[in-house]
Amino acid sequence: MDVKTMRRGVVENGDGGEDMVLANLIANGDDVGPLVRLAFERGRPEGLLHRLIYVVKQKESEIEEMCKTHYEEFILAVDELRGVLVDAEELKSELQSDNFKLQQVGSALLAKLEELLESYSVRKNMTEAIEMLKNCIQVLELCVKCNDHISEGQFYSALKTLDLVEESCTQNIPAKAIKMVIESRIPVIKLHVEKKVCSEVNEWMVEIRSSAKNIGQTAIGRAVTVRQRDKEMLEQQRKAEEQSISGLGDLAYTLEAEELEEDSVLQFDLTPLYRACHIHDCLGIQEKFRKYYYTNRLLQLNSDLEITSAQPFVESYQTLFAQIAGFFIVEDRVLRTTAGLLVADQVETMWETAVAKMTSLLEEQFSSMESAPHLLLVKDYVTLFGSTLRQYGHEIGTLLDILDSSCDKYHLLLLEECRQQTLDVFGNDQYDQMEIKKESDYENIILSFNLQTSDIMPAFPYTAPFSSMVPDACRIVRSFIKGSVDYLSYGIHVNFFGVVRKYLDMFLIDVLNVTLLEKINSDHVTVPQLMQIAANIAVLERACDFFLQHTAQLCGIPVRSVGRPQATLTAKVILKASREAVFIALQSLVNTKVDEFMTLTESVNWTPEETNENGNDYIHEVIIYLDSILSPVQQILPLDAVYRVGSGAFEHISNSIVTAFSSDSVKRFNANAVINIDYDLQFIENFAEERFYSAGLGEIDNEVSFKICMVEARQLVNLLLSSQPENFLNPDIWEKNYYALEIKKVAAILDKFKDSPDGIFGSLANKNAKQSARKKSMDVLKKRLKDFS
Repeated sequence: MDVKTMRRGVVENGDGGEDMVLANLIANGDDVGPLVRLAFERGRPEGLLHRLIYVVKQKESEIEEMCKTHYEEFILAVDELRGVLVDAEELKSELQSDNFKLQQVGSALLAKLEELLESYSVRKNMTEAIEMLKNCIQVLELCVKCNDHISEGQFYSALKTLDLVEESCTQNIPAKAIKMVIESRIPVIKLHVEKKVCSEVNEWMVEIRSSAKNIGQTAIGRAVTVRQRDKEMLEQQRKAEEQSISGLGDLAYTLEAEELEEDSVLQFDLTPLYRACHIHDCLGIQEKFRKYYYTNRLLQLNSDLEITSAQPFVESYQTLFAQIAGFFIVEDRVLRTTAGLLVADQVETMWETAVAKMTSLLEEQFSSMESAPHLLLVKDYVTLFGSTLRQYGHEIGTLLDILDSSCDKYHLLLLEECRQQTLDVFGNDQYDQMEIKKESDYENIILSFNLQTSDIMPAFPYTAPFSSMVPDACRIVRSFIKGSVDYLSYGIHVNFFGVVRKYLDMFLIDVLNVTLLEKINSDHVTVPQLMQIAANIAVLERACDFFLQHTAQLCGIPVRSVGRPQATLTAKVILKASREAVFIALQSLVNTKVDEFMTLTESVNWTPEETNENGNDYIHEVIIYLDSILSPVQQILPLDAVYRVGSGAFEHISNSIVTAFSSDSVKRFNANAVINIDYDLQFIENFAEERFYSAGLGEIDNEVSFKICMVEARQLVNLLLSSQPENFLNPDIWEKNYYALEIKKVAAILDKFKDSPDGIFGSLANKNAKQSARKKSMDVLKKRLKDFS
């Protein structure tokens, strides 16, 4: 019966549509929940229950029918299954029999097989153990080799071996105990290598620090050699320019060739540092080593820059600067050859640190120095230090600025030292003309300073026109020029000729000239000394040109550039003025000495009863004195100076005579006194004429003689002895015979002139007609002069 038939029966026997719906829901496997809910909502659950029971019964009927339909097939299948079961039992029995037989036969073989497998396992374990032992032995051998390298100080080889140990330990050693031991020792060994290498670097730092001074001294010594060679080249070049020639190529080539040998000259060992760099690179801690090296070298630099107060700076400065120079030469080599251990910025930082401390140190030391040679020595060494390190790319402008700022102080110290030397020279000079006995002395004393007046070599012994003060002063000036040039050389000034010239003028004016003036104006100077000083100053004036040329030569500029008149030294004009001061002082001394003899108001009888053809005593003393003065003057001074000295003395004598006539101490004088003065004048005039022409002054100017210098006294005496003195006021006669006389002075003198001798026979003397006429004329003149005034 199929499903459709069953459903149709249900519909026919059921309760209408609800049973149909319920049956469809159950048949389709749908949810009957809504139908159950609906039944309970209507309050009719019993009907639904009956219908469900009915459906169950229908399903049971269908199952029974289905079973009846397939029962026969099931019976057949069961029968077949029973047959299979019997066959299976038989097969099982056969298998058990065969298995028993097989067990009996294979038990012996199985035992053998187990023994074989066990042997194979042992063999495998032994092979693995042997291989493991071989690997361990290799690793241990590497460890031993590593230890040997470390004990021998071959750290790079030790690290390479340690890398092999570490690689083998990771890959080939399954033994955990050995592996753990080795792995724990590898960092310890690396740390040990690092410490040993750092220890070697520390030892190298100590050694290179102790060697830095020698390195710096060697480099600075080379700078001295180069500087000297440059000076020689500049001197040759200067001479070549002076002679308009050229050709210094070979010298320049030689200089360049020697510069290339710098590294071979400055030899020092950086092997420990190179090895340390390589080892730290292998350890992978290169940056750590860079910091370590830079920090320690900076500490060493700061330590080197510290100076002790126990030793004076002038004794330790060379060691200090040589040490610093050596330090930076080493660092330059490190920078260039260690591939990154130092960078340029680090070296520059160290240099700036060193410059700052050196600048402060130099400022402090220069401010307390009181010796020009010491300051110059320090300056020279600092410039050599700077020149040395400038070759390595370091900037030295700050150091040169410090040296330049101390230039004024150095020259003040140099001026003071030269002032003392000049005072010693002036104090030791005898102010006598030098006698030069041989040609070598002539060259050293005269030619070396261009003091010669002729290019012809004189006969020896030769008497120079100056005293020993002149060459000694020239040597002091020359040493001053050299000291000034030495300080300004290799500084910030390229062309420092103007600066040296300024200080040279300062020395000549403020030291040499002032010392001369002090000597000239001193209370103890004598006439011979003044004459010699005047001659010396004239020579020093000429020497100023040599000083300027010598300055140009030392400054490396052509001498012809200072040969122009406008290039002369100011000191030359000042010295000329000082020479005038010498003549003034000389005339003052001569006049003072003449005044000591010409005490006319006291030593002359102004109202004698008779005349004396031999003159008064004072005039002979004056002549003797003037002769002692004019004789050496002719030998020492030029003719113009001789004339100045002589004319000044004779003019002063004339003034003294006129002053005596007009002096208040002379109340009265007579004709005899005038006649005696006339005799005195004749003596002195004759002496003056003889000296004028014997000195050769007549060849220069024959009209202005020494005699003319006494014209006022001569005209006064002539007037007093004139037979017609009243002609004095005649313009033509006055202009011809009395032009040197002042009317007021003559009037005062004539008031004292009493042309009548004292004594009881005075009236008889006046009876002479000639005397009477002269007296009348004199009285007329006196009256006219009174009326004129």
